[in-house]
Amino acid sequence: MPANSKYLNPAFWPRFSKITAAILGGYFVSVTFHLALAAWFNRANVLITMAFTGFILWVALMIIAFLAKSGWKIWGIYLLLTLLFCLFIYLGQTYNHTAQ
Repeated sequence: MPANSKYLNPAFWPRFSKITAAILGGYFVSVTFHLALAAWFNRANVLITMAFTGFILWVALMIIAFLAKSGWKIWGIYLLLTLLFCLFIYLGQTYNHTAQ
């Protein structure tokens, strides 16, 4: 049984924004989250753990992006999270560098 056409979005840009938010945005959030953890905790342990948890988080963020109503809103959320985690990376490296 084919999908009901009223639920399909034929427009290119909404579909493109969801796909890119899922792949690129989810990846950026996943990587910056784990790098922020590495800036504050034991770097080697976090980066080894990232091989598994990073992929799981990335897939979860992909699913969230496709469940969202607007691809542009999810892009905005993912960019804000990425910038927030970049701030945590910067603060963690600054604090830990001066503490040594």
